[in-house]
Amino acid sequence: MAKIDAFFRLMHEHNASDLHLLVGSPPVVRIHGELQRIKYKVLEDGELKDLLYEIISEYQMKVFEETGDLDFAYEVPGLARYRANYFLHKDGIGAVFREIPSKIMSIDELRLPSVLKSLAMLPKGLVLVTGPTGSGKSTTLAAIIDYANTHRKGRIITIEDPIEFVHQHKGCVISHREVGSHTKSFATALRAALREDPDIILVGEIRDLETARLAMEAAATGHLVLSTLHTIGAAKTVDRMVEMFPSDEQSQVRSLFSDAIRGVISQTLFRRIDRPGRCVALEIMIATYAVRNLIRENKTHQIPSLIQTGKKYGMQTLDDAIMDFLIKGWIDPEDAYLNAMDKEKFRPFLKKPLSDFTEV
Repeated sequence: MAKIDAFFRLMHEHNASDLHLLVGSPPVVRIHGELQRIKYKVLEDGELKDLLYEIISEYQMKVFEETGDLDFAYEVPGLARYRANYFLHKDGIGAVFREIPSKIMSIDELRLPSVLKSLAMLPKGLVLVTGPTGSGKSTTLAAIIDYANTHRKGRIITIEDPIEFVHQHKGCVISHREVGSHTKSFATALRAALREDPDIILVGEIRDLETARLAMEAAATGHLVLSTLHTIGAAKTVDRMVEMFPSDEQSQVRSLFSDAIRGVISQTLFRRIDRPGRCVALEIMIATYAVRNLIRENKTHQIPSLIQTGKKYGMQTLDDAIMDFLIKGWIDPEDAYLNAMDKEKFRPFLKKPLSDFTEV
């Protein structure tokens, strides 16, 4: 057992999502969204380097020392997997680990809307899960993949950086590919995946124009493609996808995207105030004929209105989801206000001045 595993066990016991190890500071964990210091001595550069180098290969060590950055996944058998990032800073070496549960929670266990099950069963198209960093996008995608793996018979290929949730073969045959270890880039792996008889392709993140183009083409040619973007709201997600392309291509891209898209799930994570834990508010856009027309005609500002009236298709606005949590007493009114799209609806719930005065 590596020495650093003791920190992971402590992290796991306290239900922490992240572990921060930095020279000049004691270890720090994030529990329910808040950072808390562990009662431990201040870490020194040599000591921390020994801890961190024990769990990486010589090749990874070389990459880190040449670039100053390293991303990889680490597993503690019987406990969990961890997404790791090593970096250099003013005082020396540092690292952040995020726990990836060994058990993949289902759509029902996560209390996610049942329309996600329908998206998992689609024969083709593009489904995007969006939200800020740390909002649970990977967990939602894992639940969708798990449902497809359980209820379909097909071929699933995941392309991630690094591999996070590991799925077992159930109804489907699954291959996990890691950027940097098994393939050069998302785009290279996605291009190759089209020759590997896939039914479902998971692209960990759409980071560049080439990956965006290939994802849309794969979705339009008979594959179900799932991926993530760091956007908030369905309309902004559509705009972001189109704006990745040169201006002279954007009209054509809107048409291609409107044909490919099947759904956008945009999520925001909230700390609960009624009990320890967090809850996720979802905006769900289903690509109906009317939604596709708005995308094609560059009228994305009208999408929220269609989402508001599309509840029979499983759609819901982010503000409605936030309001539901607020009325139940699950979340803080200020958090609700700061994350809402239409802030005026939430202003009456505020009882004190905002900590972020720029949002007034």
